Amino acid sequence: MIWVLYRQRLRRDRWQLISWILSIGVLAWFAVEAIGKTFGDEASRAQVLQLATATPAILVLRGLARGPQLDAFTFFEIFSFIALLAALMNTFMAVRHTRAEEESGRSELVSSTSAGRWTPLVTTIVHGLVADVLVAVATALGFMGGGLDPAGSIVAGLATGAVGFAFLGVGLLAGEFFSTSRGANGISSAVVMIAYLLRGFGDATGQVSTDGMTVTAAWPSWISPIGWGQQTFAYTGNRLWPLLLPLALAAVCIAAVVGLMERRDVGASVLAGRAGRPDAGPTLRGPFSLAFRLQQGSIIGWCVGGLATGILTGSLGSAIQASITSSPQVTSILRAMVEAQGTSMTQLLVAALFEIAGILAAACGLQAVIRLRQEEAAGTAELVLSRPLGRTRWLGSFLGLGAVSMVLVMLFTALGAWISLVASGDTSSAVGDVWQTAIDQLPAALIYLSLPAAVFVVWPRATIAAGWSLLGVGVVLGIYGGMLGFDQKVRDISPFTHTPVTTGAGTDWSGGFWMLGIAVVLALIALVAVRRREVGTA
Repeated sequence: MIWVLYRQRLRRDRWQLISWILSIGVLAWFAVEAIGKTFGDEASRAQVLQLATATPAILVLRGLARGPQLDAFTFFEIFSFIALLAALMNTFMAVRHTRAEEESGRSELVSSTSAGRWTPLVTTIVHGLVADVLVAVATALGFMGGGLDPAGSIVAGLATGAVGFAFLGVGLLAGEFFSTSRGANGISSAVVMIAYLLRGFGDATGQVSTDGMTVTAAWPSWISPIGWGQQTFAYTGNRLWPLLLPLALAAVCIAAVVGLMERRDVGASVLAGRAGRPDAGPTLRGPFSLAFRLQQGSIIGWCVGGLATGILTGSLGSAIQASITSSPQVTSILRAMVEAQGTSMTQLLVAALFEIAGILAAACGLQAVIRLRQEEAAGTAELVLSRPLGRTRWLGSFLGLGAVSMVLVMLFTALGAWISLVASGDTSSAVGDVWQTAIDQLPAALIYLSLPAAVFVVWPRATIAAGWSLLGVGVVLGIYGGMLGFDQKVRDISPFTHTPVTTGAGTDWSGGFWMLGIAVVLALIALVAVRRREVGTA
């Protein structure tokens, strides 16, 4: 029976898994090739490392520096992002085959057969374990294909797979607490981002060596599964014992899932949803309020993620100021770089971390469009549209909610940053600039609301895959494109490349206005075209 269910999961996930695994492997290979061409000699890599260790904002988005050798430098540049992708792949997979199955009623049907209640859970764990082994192999082959040391590449692959498996357990546990797949996916994604930020906090506040080539991570990295993967020191230490930590986390989460499943009914959850009213309240009289009711949990989750990112900004700023003053070499490098860019250390840090918040806002808006597709596929959209409600107003309500939710995410991010910076005693102009920096992220985020909406109207079945793929490509090109050696013309494809940046000299909004115009045009196209297509479940 396990084999039958496993084949069902493979058939259902085959294209998604192929996309995830190949993307991770190709990204590992491409990173080696790009870094080798861009920073071909050890001297240039040493200069980059000195700049990175002197600029904690870079360490937040990169990783743990362990030397200027090509293999160690590549691991420093790309591992944390690869581990982030593996973590997201696993959380989505776990929720898709547990809570989403219970939510749709399919789990109860399967449990009524000889499979029982436990076989689907065991099959999902096996499915995730096999997928993570393939991720480990793809990562190792990608690094080895670029010419890196085989032993270190295998360790890097094992670290990626182990981090992914840890978050498979996190996704399974989230499915026990929330009654909807949206809620479970939302909290799982938030945990992944928190782990990424904790790793960044630990790397940025770690102890820098006197030559600026290596960093010893601070304690926050040790409470992050992604940080545990970094502690293998692939290529420079090849330590395997840190991998016991993510495996132990997965085991604890799975044990907790088993304990909770023994005590609840199929379809129930630890955090039970509130019973609905027999009649709609005065605030549930239109399509916008209905859209908000359907997505309020996920919107709250994204806003909490933005608030946490903002709070981390101020906390990290004060910690960095304390650490850099103790190193004259780091201080001199920082002063020269800051003066050259006409900005401050706090502004650099805020801009770097608000890029992450901009991605959160884009994902939050994207989910509004994805919810449209889910409503249509489930047949509930047809019921709603059978009332005196036009398709344009229906689509416009979800687009409006997506835009409002993006603004809320960035407002909460700015609020968290402002509170934490004020609490840390920062009196620079950067404290007030956090509000402007938050606004700067909105044009790029709005692209990921209007473009998927156009896809939804033209090619409904591709909405979910295209939406997340477009966001992933935008992040790779816009955030990591420079490190990967992409030509500027290629990097310009990403909206995140054109995000306005607030500095001491002001803000150049030329790219922002272009993106706003593109977003408006795409939204108008979607609103006009939706009137000309049929509503269906296909």
